[in-house]
Amino acid sequence: MTFEIFLSTTPGLEHALYNEVRSKGFKQTKQVKGGVTIKGGWPEVWRANLWIRGASRVLARVASFQVLHLAHLDMRAREVAWNTILNPALPFRVEVTCKKSRIYHSGAAQERIVRAIKETLKAPYSPDADVTIMARIERDICTISVDTSGELLHKRGYKEAINKAPMRENMAALFLAECGYNGTEPVFDPMCGSGTFVIEAALIAARINPGHARYFAFEKLNTFDAPAWEKMRNVQRDPSVRIHCYGSDRDEGAIKISTKNAARAGVNDITVFTQQTISEITPPCDTPGLVILNPPYGTRIGEKQKLMPLYQGLGKILRQKFSGWRVGIITADSGLAHATGLPFLPPAPPVQHGGLRVTLYQTCGIGIDTN
Repeated sequence: MTFEIFLSTTPGLEHALYNEVRSKGFKQTKQVKGGVTIKGGWPEVWRANLWIRGASRVLARVASFQVLHLAHLDMRAREVAWNTILNPALPFRVEVTCKKSRIYHSGAAQERIVRAIKETLKAPYSPDADVTIMARIERDICTISVDTSGELLHKRGYKEAINKAPMRENMAALFLAECGYNGTEPVFDPMCGSGTFVIEAALIAARINPGHARYFAFEKLNTFDAPAWEKMRNVQRDPSVRIHCYGSDRDEGAIKISTKNAARAGVNDITVFTQQTISEITPPCDTPGLVILNPPYGTRIGEKQKLMPLYQGLGKILRQKFSGWRVGIITADSGLAHATGLPFLPPAPPVQHGGLRVTLYQTCGIGIDTN
């Protein structure tokens, strides 16, 4: 069975996800609004959940048909081969969205699809079920998908503790990729918080699959092959990795959180976390690499001016001490970014993060600045 598979991501990061998916060898890769589509079967679904660092969710699009009214939807929903997909002994739930269609009431459409599955498969319905059927009715075309991920994919399973304003793991991975990071150079985050950038960089360096330690909703489908999945998932990390990833923060609690998260992720041997302020930072190793950070943005009136000295001080330290290093700064304010005095490349379009529009500002490298 071959079908379309949709990998969603944060709007604005579709191209970065497209590049990652293509690099992993998936077929018929296409960038679309909100993510990337590929073609494949259930093994490709498992691999996408296991391998892809930048995706938020993986949907298996198992059926698509025209619907003009609710009775039509009821009839077509009964024609889907639910017995080959869903386990009749396990509960399911249904989510429906309607847009620019003659069927406009999502609640009524949901009732019809639920009834069709219950009567054809005899499976129990539960609003809290792990298995979710997602129907999107747009311009009178109903697309039926199975959410094969369950919890969003940024939940790798290692981050039990977080600090303020955490960067989601999948976004961090894509921002690292946008900065050209491929696991062969040092990474340093001088405002590491809960360690997301550092740990994601270390996972990339060690070639550890992002989904190796978590549960997925597809494990409850009739299409699941447990032995094949275990063989796919149990790939040993590269023991030869010597690249180290570094983080620092002025807060002692952040360093403790980051250290514990790195241990749960299995990269404590190639990560180093140190308590220090921005004014105290120095290159953590002799080989230049990537400095990447997600500093405070200043979202309220007056906060920007209070943060200006922080950005100015950060830029001065980086210009004076980090010659040869590339820099990536994620911030919601261009004025704060340029207060660093760093030679930024033209920025990429902004993306949504925590209810704000943030932008990645990055440099090719830093020359020596004696000022």
